[in-house]
Amino acid sequence: MYLNNIVEAIGNTPLVKLNKVTDGIKGTVLAKVEYLNPGNSVKDRMAMKMIEDAEKAGILKPGGTIIEGTSGNTGMGLALGAIAKGYKCIFVMSDKQSKEKQDILRAVGAEVVVCPVDVAPEDPRSYYSVAKRLSEETPNSFYPNQYDNMSNTAAHYESTGPEIWQQTEGTITHLACGVGTGGTICGTAKYIKEQKPELVTVGLDTYGSVFKKYKETGIFDENEIYPYKTEGIGEDILPKNVNFDLIDLFIKVTDQDAAVMTRRLAKEEGLFVGWSCGSAVYGALEYAKEHLKEEDVMVIILPDHGTRYLGKIYNDDWMREQGWL
Repeated sequence: MYLNNIVEAIGNTPLVKLNKVTDGIKGTVLAKVEYLNPGNSVKDRMAMKMIEDAEKAGILKPGGTIIEGTSGNTGMGLALGAIAKGYKCIFVMSDKQSKEKQDILRAVGAEVVVCPVDVAPEDPRSYYSVAKRLSEETPNSFYPNQYDNMSNTAAHYESTGPEIWQQTEGTITHLACGVGTGGTICGTAKYIKEQKPELVTVGLDTYGSVFKKYKETGIFDENEIYPYKTEGIGEDILPKNVNFDLIDLFIKVTDQDAAVMTRRLAKEEGLFVGWSCGSAVYGALEYAKEHLKEEDVMVIILPDHGTRYLGKIYNDDWMREQGWL
């Protein structure tokens, strides 16, 4: 038994019980370990779905170029799909993203364009704008636009949600997940809530992002937007994949709390995960301390792998420079 190519290995990631960081918390807390996808992140799932749906729609044609703005993980998933199917890739990233992410994308054959992070989304220098412009200028290209492409949510509705439902044998009561494009949390929650409407969905946000206030007030407050260091969660836009009806509440987590928890997960649980995984676990456990009961089962989605952050949160000198160690 063998796979025809690496992308056939996407999905069916394990659920792992958290034992040490959950000390004093009632109920069972399980982690969905998405770094065991071949591209080391949850984004492999939606990257393949976006490619396949674009092929079916005739938008992505043989010999085409995939051009996307990414914080790194979606780019990796798209690159693996492109290798399997014979496409070229150009990825546009902000200069906030770790150098490891840029190097990894170049290693799998992609061209990488780096843009400044501290400009507005509509600024022509922003990574959103540059990706869009390049896709308009490049013949036979496909711009997936993970933020507004509903194949993103559909991928998790079709795979992540059913996997968690089966793995917990329907006992899941709480789903916790960081929110960036919104596809992972909303697709997964949509499937599980259809089986169990009383599921509580906890979205993890970061300071500097608009989601929490928008959910609570309906106001898109530009004063909420300011630079932050955590990669992969939070936004200064409202992506179409974020369905606020499917997210019951948001909890904000600081860069420092996220970074410290990420390192604890490596040291205490043996889970060598990425920065936003720390955000997800820290925020989920803050909620769990107050609300989780003995019989409850909380699943936290851990999106990516620690190799993306070796120069930052796993670097003692960098952590000391931030005053976090």
